[in-house]
Amino acid sequence: MKSDSHRIGKVFLVGAGPGDYRLITWKGIECLRAADIIVYDHLADSRILAWGREDAERIYVGKEAANHTMRQGDISRLLVDKAKEGKIVTRLKGGDPFVFGRGGEEALLLRENNVPFEIVPGVTSAIAVPAYAGIPVTHRAVATSFAVITGHEDPTKPESQINWKNLATGIDTLVFLMGVANIREISRKLIENGRPADMPAAVIRWGTKPEQRTLVTTLERAADDVAKNDLKPPAIFIVGEVVKLRDEISWFDDKSIFPLFGKTVLVTRSRSQISKVTRRLEDLGANVIELPAIKISDPADNFEAIDAAISLLASYDWIIFTSVNGVTRFFNRLFAQSKDARDLTRAHIAAIGSATAAKLKEYGILTDIVPEEYKAEAMVKALKGEVAPGERVLIPRAAEAREVLPESLREHGAIVDVAPVYETLPSGVDAGDVVRSLKEGKIDFATFASSSTVKNLVKMIGDAALLKNTKTVAIGPITAKTCEDEGLNVAAVAKEYTINGLVEAVIEEASK
Repeated sequence: MKSDSHRIGKVFLVGAGPGDYRLITWKGIECLRAADIIVYDHLADSRILAWGREDAERIYVGKEAANHTMRQGDISRLLVDKAKEGKIVTRLKGGDPFVFGRGGEEALLLRENNVPFEIVPGVTSAIAVPAYAGIPVTHRAVATSFAVITGHEDPTKPESQINWKNLATGIDTLVFLMGVANIREISRKLIENGRPADMPAAVIRWGTKPEQRTLVTTLERAADDVAKNDLKPPAIFIVGEVVKLRDEISWFDDKSIFPLFGKTVLVTRSRSQISKVTRRLEDLGANVIELPAIKISDPADNFEAIDAAISLLASYDWIIFTSVNGVTRFFNRLFAQSKDARDLTRAHIAAIGSATAAKLKEYGILTDIVPEEYKAEAMVKALKGEVAPGERVLIPRAAEAREVLPESLREHGAIVDVAPVYETLPSGVDAGDVVRSLKEGKIDFATFASSSTVKNLVKMIGDAALLKNTKTVAIGPITAKTCEDEGLNVAAVAKEYTINGLVEAVIEEASK
């Protein structure tokens, strides 16, 4: 679905879901991938935008209280104008486009201007947010009807379009969206029109996200409880007997299932590696902030050393892999020379770390040696008596790495070739949002999977002191030492020097 300047484009009105970026539909992701232009508002999680093409133009049109980046009429006209330029436009809206999303207004103007469009429904917060709080909007013998009402309308104005009398007594479950600011007047109107003052109610802030917070109250106490607990938008207000079911159905904030619920964790791995640790932490309930501190790049010698080594592969007695990146990059160069795993049959294979060994297995290679500790010193100890003087050893690794392993092997008489297959560089990502979060004390943990991520993050944020109230967790003792050298206080070090070990260290520290 590429754009064409000689034809009119198309607009997709896409619901982004209620907050959790994983609740967008697959059709919504397809529309993002197809888009030349993504027009989005402030309710869309920034990670949703990552599904769009890198070359897609991104236009922010968020509307927040007293701060409208662009008026609705101008947004609708923008969609028309961009489509008439032959562009594929994806209009990303929080929740569902047709549930107080003003998608109908946009669709009508598109039709008026003969612009093709599609509606892609989204998961609405009216149902999803209560569900994440353990509150079904309907339940047998408790509630057979529910209504979704805007909370923006001022209930005191004489021209209110809300039928308060019928609403108060005729519907079992009431869900007010964006109603926290008006919660006192909403409650008063419902009670005046026959809703029992002691009716169960709940206010749910940041529903479906790790920051979710649920306040259970009653209709008459709701406004005072919100003020007492300082609950701010975005939040929904739900009124009905179904709120009582939360006591038994509550699941999302269950610490036994989600031990990191309510915790914010900073992940600093490279963009290509960040998803695995992010998903693991999110599955445990954490709010994850991704700030890649490094990027994996080709070595400065343009693979000359490794290509030369591969051309002489049959001469090596040992090949030692020190990282998953090293394995992947080595095999990329191996395949580039029209070779494959069969060319490694002569050499013994050693690997630092179970993850590195597992990656080798994906290429059909079983390791001969994996030391118990995942560091160079342990590999030196494991190879003692295995590598004979005069034997040739190849180490495909990062350009910048500790010299413990090659120097020790050379001291024992081995002939060692170190061939860089990648190098780590600063990512160049803007750290402004993370700096603000650190200053506000909003980040509980910072995780580091390598020394390079530590050094580069400190450079990115400009001052290691910003991390003084954030618990630092390192993947192993080498990374922990780098943290200390950079002035960081290390709260925990993974017992197993792997990503799973790093996550377990965060869990253990969070439980204290």
